[in-house]
Parts: sequence; C-alpha cells; structure tokens
Amino acid sequence: MRRLAPAFVALTLLAGCAVAPARPADVVPLNHLPALTGDYFRVESREVGRAFHIYVRLPEGYDPAAATVWPTVYLTDGDSLFPILAANHLFLTYDDGLPEAIVVGIAYGGFGPATNRRNIDFQAPGAGVADQQAGAGAFQRFLKTELIPDIERRYRSDLSRRVLFGQSRGGAFVLYSAVTDPDLFWGRIASNPSITPGIESLLEPAAPARRRDLGLMVVSGTRDRPDLQAEAADWLSVWQARPERPWRLRSERVEGGTHAANATDAYRRGLNWLFDPPPEPAP
Repeated sequence: MRRLAPAFVALTLLAGCAVAPARPADVVPLNHLPALTGDYFRVESREVGRAFHIYVRLPEGYDPAAATVWPTVYLTDGDSLFPILAANHLFLTYDDGLPEAIVVGIAYGGFGPATNRRNIDFQAPGAGVADQQAGAGAFQRFLKTELIPDIERRYRSDLSRRVLFGQSRGGAFVLYSAVTDPDLFWGRIASNPSITPGIESLLEPAAPARRRDLGLMVVSGTRDRPDLQAEAADWLSVWQARPERPWRLRSERVEGGTHAANATDAYRRGLNWLFDPPPEPAP
C-alpha cells in the first residue's frame, strides 16, 4: 500500500474540521427554549465561600422598562429543578391561572461531591451535626444579603411576593428558613423534606415576623421513604399545635408520589394554595 503524502493528510484533516462550523459566541442552547427564556450569571458568595450558577426564567411579556413587577420563586437544587419547574410554570399560568413569575434556579454546576455542597448548605444545626457541616445559616445569609438583593436590582421582582421551594434536603432548608427568618419569603414550599439530623433546631420557637400573610406548605408523597414521611409528620404535629406560629401552615399528601419525581406536584399545589388567599374572617 502506498503511503499518503503528509501534505495530503493535513489537508484532509483540515477539511474534516471545516464540516462543523463554529457556534457564534452569543448563541447558547437555551436561546431556542422559549419556556426558559431569561438570563444567567455567576455569583461568588462571600457568605458561603463558593460560587453559584444562577439561572433566571423571565415571564412571558416581561418588559424591564414597564412598571409591572412579578412574583419571584427561588429554587434550591437548581441543577435539576430549574429546567423542570421553571418551564412548567408556564403551563400553570395557562391551566391554573397562576400569575406569571420570575423563577430563579440556584445551581452548583454539577452533582459530584466536590462541586455540589447541598449536604452542607441545607444542613441545619442539631444533635450529631458538626459545626462545619451546619451550613444553613451561611446559605440563608447568602440568599438574604447577596442573591436576593442582586435579583431585585436586575429584574422587576415583587419584593412582597418572594417564594422559596426546596426538595428533600432543600425542603429541610425551607423549614429552617421559615423558623429562623419568617419574613425573608412570603411563601415557602417544602417538598418531601429530609429533616434529620438537625430536627431540633427546626422545632425551636420561630423568630418573630412583621407580616401576617406568610404561608408554608409541606408536601409528602405516599411512596416516599417511610422514615422521611414520619419525620415530616412529627414536625407538622408540633407546629400545628402552636397557634403562635408566624405563617399559615398546610400539609398535603401526593397519592403515589415518590421522593423526587413528584416535585412538579408539590410546586403546583404549593403555589395554587399560596396565591389563593384565605377568606376574610367574619366580623
């Protein structure tokens, strides 16, 4: 067999490289997913000491120059929940009449333990929890002093209608936030919260609240792990017996719901309840 000339080989390789044109720098895949139209930016958190990737879905008809402001939903575990729940919010607007919303996904950028530190950021203090593992306080300060002010500077966000959604350990962080800083969010949804360790700090008396229209929903699937269902039931039984709690509290069960696959059901039920105000008390 004759050997190919080096120049011919080089030309062949160059021709192969030219088949796939380079993608323009200003085009990203999300540009072609209108249900996720919005923005992205990176935050280097001083409070947590790590970076987060922030994905933002903007409502249909969003106009940064208009006077309209929008409810804003903050999602923990944005790596997985943002593309699911942010896009689904459009259908909830169509079918359930929910208001459009800005949806903010707080992502780590990967699932590996070196990158994804949800085991620290969502962990409340409690028995058996080392101080360096209980990062919920720092993560909440990141939300309160860094991320939320940044979102409310960048976008037409309604400061009176912030909602926090969390799943599993993220759901436990929702409960931590509700107990330690009730006013930070108008509404909260805890989906299949994984509460222990750290349940002790979630049963302490709640911090005082200025607002009287706050709401918290806890959602459990009937096919979630039995121990997690029992934890949620224990937490609810304590707080349902406390008339001094700073938020309306509601629990829901998703028949046949599993630990993670029914996050859309929890999101839908929680938002429908939060945006359906309770009747005025009789005079």
